[in-house]
Amino acid sequence: MNEDPKPHLVQPFAALRPAPELAAEVAAPPYDVLNTEEARAVAAGKPDSFLHISRPEIDLPPGTGVFAAEVYAKGAENMARLVADGVLRRDSAAAYYIYRLQMDAHVQTGLVAGGSIAAYEANLIRKHEMTRPDKENDRVRQIIAVGAHTGPVCAVHKSDAALAAIIERCANGAPDYSVEAEGGVRHSLWTIGQADDIASVTSAFDRLGVIYIADGHHRSAAARRVAESRRAGKAPDPADPFEQFLIVSFPADEVRILDYNRVLRDLAGMSPARFLDRLGSVFEVRAAAAAKPEQPASFGLYMDGGWHRLTLKSPPGDALEPVEKLDVSILSREILRPLLGISDPRTDPRIDFVGGVRGMAELEARVDGGDWAAAFALYPTRMADLMAVADAGQVMPPKTTWFEPKLADGLISLPLD
Repeated sequence: MNEDPKPHLVQPFAALRPAPELAAEVAAPPYDVLNTEEARAVAAGKPDSFLHISRPEIDLPPGTGVFAAEVYAKGAENMARLVADGVLRRDSAAAYYIYRLQMDAHVQTGLVAGGSIAAYEANLIRKHEMTRPDKENDRVRQIIAVGAHTGPVCAVHKSDAALAAIIERCANGAPDYSVEAEGGVRHSLWTIGQADDIASVTSAFDRLGVIYIADGHHRSAAARRVAESRRAGKAPDPADPFEQFLIVSFPADEVRILDYNRVLRDLAGMSPARFLDRLGSVFEVRAAAAAKPEQPASFGLYMDGGWHRLTLKSPPGDALEPVEKLDVSILSREILRPLLGISDPRTDPRIDFVGGVRGMAELEARVDGGDWAAAFALYPTRMADLMAVADAGQVMPPKTTWFEPKLADGLISLPLD
């Protein structure tokens, strides 16, 4: 008996997009980077902002729970309004799309596609993070309410010359739209609509064989649950729109991962001098004017008004599993657990996380403010390490990667029907 063929990794789809002249009004920060009050402030005076769909509690009385049934109903109502008013329009034919992000001098150009749910289930679209049921449930309810995947999943793929050539050629002309959104990030989109180009893109991803989720694990897991519920016990049919989820896949060598740093509430009863002495058994410890790590297996430590550079005396060996080689794992294994008694950074209130986009000065400010005793600056996780962890079927520790710039919500959505 022949085995079932592998599903295509990606497929084209007929997108729901803003009218070009309204794209700047629609574009919004990702739903999960703002709290309710921040979202309400950003959307103030902007009735077409996608935040009215992605964070619809901003249109309900203050104090409304973000998971309340009326929140999802309001999101559906707002989606219907923007479609009825012509703010959002459905493309007439299935296509792929090119999405370029530019933040200062950094540029990355990716491919917008319908990622195959079947490929996700077959571990061909690979994950590296755990998900929380409450966040999954929220995304499932939101997707069903608005009838579309509206939050793009950021993914990466290994570089491919043929795919890069198609993207470069199709993005050579003027974009469908180009908007400058929050943080001065420019978002530009083009359409790949020619049948031969569409076929070539599909073949290129099939040849690559694997896509890696970078940011968007809850959206991906929720998409699978939505598809499973709609199958009603039948075998998956790739022709069903709900068998896809919205991804933007970038070449791995273009994506920028920033450091994800840590601050500690206390030193578990130790003085700074005693803490440094304990660290000296495993690390080379040197005082430094600034201690931003310049290589893996090294850390910057700020406490008591000064920086120290920590370098692991015995770098991790090749025999370790990929996840154990990560700097966040080294920090937990050598410092957080044995010296500070922090066994679960995901839940321990004595630790907090600071994205590298905020800079080293933010770490100093946190500690100098008196609420935190020490800060650790980490070297950014490398893309090769992320892919190695995903290939091994392992799970990254919490707060391992910080991707910047981020995709916008609202510029492109994938309808379920």
